[in-house]
Amino acid sequence: MTFCPESLDALHGAPFDTVIDVRSPSEFAEDRVPGAINLPVLDDAERARVGTIYVRESAFRARKIGAALVARNAAAHIEGVLAGHDGGWRPLVYCWRGGQRSNSFAAILGQIGWRVAVMEGGYRSYRRLVKGALYDRDFPARVVLLDGFTGTAKTDILKAARARGAQVIDLEGLANHRGSLFGGMGPQPAQKGFESALAEAVRSLDPSRPVLVEAESSKVGERVVPPGLWAAMRAASRIAIRAPLAVRAAYLARTYDGFDVDPDRLDRTLAAMVRLQGHERVARWRAMAAAGARADLAAELMAHHYDPRYARQRARDAGETLASIEAARLDPEEIAAIGARVARILG
Repeated sequence: MTFCPESLDALHGAPFDTVIDVRSPSEFAEDRVPGAINLPVLDDAERARVGTIYVRESAFRARKIGAALVARNAAAHIEGVLAGHDGGWRPLVYCWRGGQRSNSFAAILGQIGWRVAVMEGGYRSYRRLVKGALYDRDFPARVVLLDGFTGTAKTDILKAARARGAQVIDLEGLANHRGSLFGGMGPQPAQKGFESALAEAVRSLDPSRPVLVEAESSKVGERVVPPGLWAAMRAASRIAIRAPLAVRAAYLARTYDGFDVDPDRLDRTLAAMVRLQGHERVARWRAMAAAGARADLAAELMAHHYDPRYARQRARDAGETLASIEAARLDPEEIAAIGARVARILG
């Protein structure tokens, strides 16, 4: 049995109990169907070995060795992860393009009696659905940007607005990157993985309601915002958050105390600013970082680096300002109150 999803909604609503990605761990790590589990029939080393034999020796020998490896790995999965499933279990299996790996594994599962299906076209058919949703169509809902200089607690306000019922897409959360200042929260997903998560978020939107998105550049860390959403962001109206520099610096210092900031990475980031900021200023910033003076460092970075860049970018965008909210403390109570106000503005 084959299954050919015509849309991400159709894939989401398909009547399968488990989606199984039988590709190698490295393929799975880059991107996969949301919710899929990885049961590789060839691991990375085995896949490379079979591919080398196919190219350098013969296709027959490669298929024979590959079949033995697939059977061995399938047995391990059946005796392990899949051991508890009864006869009514319905899995959907896919590989790179719906070829030998998925069909071989599905054949074994089918012989057991499970009602297994193979996704026609494999991961590549899923990837076409993601690209269609993000690259080939206009963004499906009206975007409202949460705007403000670095340190205005936009990410926390976004979460507070969501808690009050606002419809939200958290680009920094999807990209695993705070977007400014000390930046990363850990390894970022691959671009394809970021797009899969974003496509799933877009699929879940109510198009009749506005969606709140934090004002970003066209990249979040190293991940690129797809053109449909980016065009909608460029034209979007805004809710602006404003706060004094000292309040923003104190907020950032408190926020990043909760993160495991790599001092070597921070020093490298600062050192790379010499071309823009000059040796003397960057030397002072590196000394502040080494001394742990995060509030002072944040204030200087915002005043001399981030605020001017943000102001230039803001001047190029065309959207109207729906509301301007002044913050005095940016403590948890005020952030919660601002989030509630933002949710009310969105309606």
